[in-house]
Amino acid sequence: MLDYGGSALAQHVNAGLSTAELLGIPSRALARIPTLRPLLPALDLVVGAAACRRAPLTALLAWGRKPSGRTAERIALERDLPVWRCEDGFLRSLGLGPDGPPWSLVIDDLGIYYDALAPSRLEALISRSLSANETHRAAALRELWRAERVSKYNGARETLPPSEPFVLVVDQTRGDLSLRYGMAEGASFQRMLQAALDNHPHCPVLLKIHPDVAAGRKRGYLAEAPLSHPRLRICADGGHPTALLERAEAVYVVCSQLGFEALLWGRPVHCFGMPFYAGWGLTHDALTSPPRRQPHRPTIDQLVHAALVAYPRYIDPHRGQPCGPETLIRAIGLQRRRQQELPAEIEAFGFKPWKQPILRRFLRGSKLRFRRRHAHAVGAASTLAIWGRDPGRGVANRLRHQPGATLLRIEDGFLRSVGLGANLIAPISWVIDRSGIYYDAGAPSDLETLLRTHHFDEAERGRGAALRQQLVAAALTKYNLQAPPWHRPPGRGRVVLVPGQVESDASILHGAPQQHTNLELLQAVRAAEPEAWIIYKPHPDVVAGLRREGSPQAELQLWCDALLTEGCMDQLFKEVDAVHVLTSLAGFEALMRGVEVHTWGLPFFAGWGLSHDRLTFPRRGRQLQLDELVYGALVAYPRYVSRHSELFIEPEQAVEELLAWSQEPPRAPNWWRRVFRHWGRWRERIAPNTSRSARM
Repeated sequence: MLDYGGSALAQHVNAGLSTAELLGIPSRALARIPTLRPLLPALDLVVGAAACRRAPLTALLAWGRKPSGRTAERIALERDLPVWRCEDGFLRSLGLGPDGPPWSLVIDDLGIYYDALAPSRLEALISRSLSANETHRAAALRELWRAERVSKYNGARETLPPSEPFVLVVDQTRGDLSLRYGMAEGASFQRMLQAALDNHPHCPVLLKIHPDVAAGRKRGYLAEAPLSHPRLRICADGGHPTALLERAEAVYVVCSQLGFEALLWGRPVHCFGMPFYAGWGLTHDALTSPPRRQPHRPTIDQLVHAALVAYPRYIDPHRGQPCGPETLIRAIGLQRRRQQELPAEIEAFGFKPWKQPILRRFLRGSKLRFRRRHAHAVGAASTLAIWGRDPGRGVANRLRHQPGATLLRIEDGFLRSVGLGANLIAPISWVIDRSGIYYDAGAPSDLETLLRTHHFDEAERGRGAALRQQLVAAALTKYNLQAPPWHRPPGRGRVVLVPGQVESDASILHGAPQQHTNLELLQAVRAAEPEAWIIYKPHPDVVAGLRREGSPQAELQLWCDALLTEGCMDQLFKEVDAVHVLTSLAGFEALMRGVEVHTWGLPFFAGWGLSHDRLTFPRRGRQLQLDELVYGALVAYPRYVSRHSELFIEPEQAVEELLAWSQEPPRAPNWWRRVFRHWGRWRERIAPNTSRSARM
């Protein structure tokens, strides 16, 4: 689907919005909205009443019909200037107003959309004819809205609908200006509720309380009324309305935006006020529409194009730049999917203080309680999270006494950062595994199960291929360290690269049942390829002194032809004929670049017919295409979080961010990174050595 950038948003009949030079904002509270300037990129803003009385303004801006706009109205009258009114767009944000700035905004030079007593720019746009392309875009937007399951606010989990057919009645907050200007009153809600009960005598009526009322922030009209009818049910969980709109037999509103969203879902809508979408013949209206609307009978596509394309303006929540509604719908849809993939409450064990804020980002949507690694699990949550594989005493006890508890194992993803994890550089991806963890070959992981059982379709293979090509073109690997280029010696025959690993790494402990050290790997490679020119590259954490050396460098040099302490992995792949690994991710990165790969352990990418494996792995035994492996490992398995917005992103966006990050000048670590950067090596020194019997 084509995306439509912000430049297209001003190309409608409201041409004045794109030609203003100075826009006055007397209200400093309005000017403090963090996203206001990105939402108005073409306008210079003058803030404060005094400045607005002096500057050569084109117009003044007020927030809807709120009393706070009276100063703007007075200055406009004094200076004979127009007043433009703004409001949140119909696809606003994740959380409610206090919990997140708006990502969309409407600006109206005639009135404001919820004021049915006067014309608005939205009314003019709704009555306008559409071209064939605009009609197609509006229809596609309706489908996308439903597919991504979005609403105005999107932070809550979906409310589960009743199992039987039901009718939805929507309450609102007291004092909402949409009621005063929407030809409604408090009694309208009682009439609406009674009509729903009368019109559907054999159907339960579900009354949805407004989220702000459910949260205790405001009062509603029906929440405090005596509600004793036997067919009436109350929904006061503050949940997301999508599932209710999807399943309702009919939707009853006064002026709520949920009536518009119900139209997007194809539901019959009964209005007891006069919201912007009523009075056009698309709803069942209890009131007579304003005369200016009566001659027009727009289609649902005209309404959708006006309300979601022509009237609002949007910003990309990751970049803070203008975008089209499609971009924002997809971004919010991704947040909703990720937030609902995990349980609402999770106990997290053993996460160090610097990892806890990162965990909150990657588990956004779940309420976290942090515990010490060996603390007794006393919380009510039935889902426990740990880093890596070892659950510790507290979690192990909980799992023994609560068989139904779920354990989430968390690790770095395969596209991590620019810089080393041991340097406490925040990651851009983590994996969260419910059944095992990808480096532990002793038991299936979510990734292995996906690769072994999933039927990959053409779209998934195509996405894997495109992502692989994007990665290779961007020259990205896990850590993306910069180094001088290395070139193969002239006249040499076969050149083989052996990437070293941290020998205490869990992937060796649980994924290398025969060779356990870098020295043993080098000796095996030398025996297998006696004529090859062998390059050994120690792990960068070891080179940086952040992790223990393991096999002595002097012994390693006896079994290789060159030992490189520096070198960009992407560039090295272009200079070698083959890569030999125990379990190193470098093997997967080499596969993506078409390099011959030999595995001596049981990494996640072995056993699928793509590498030369020294060990057999009967549990896998399926032939995969490379792009199926890429899709599983880089699209379906990890989670990605933007380092800018701290919101979930797609892997393709993560590649773009990593590429931009790699081009930034290096930054010196702050004080706490300098203090804790040697944590891994210190822990290795004080921890007892793992016995061979603990290995696979």
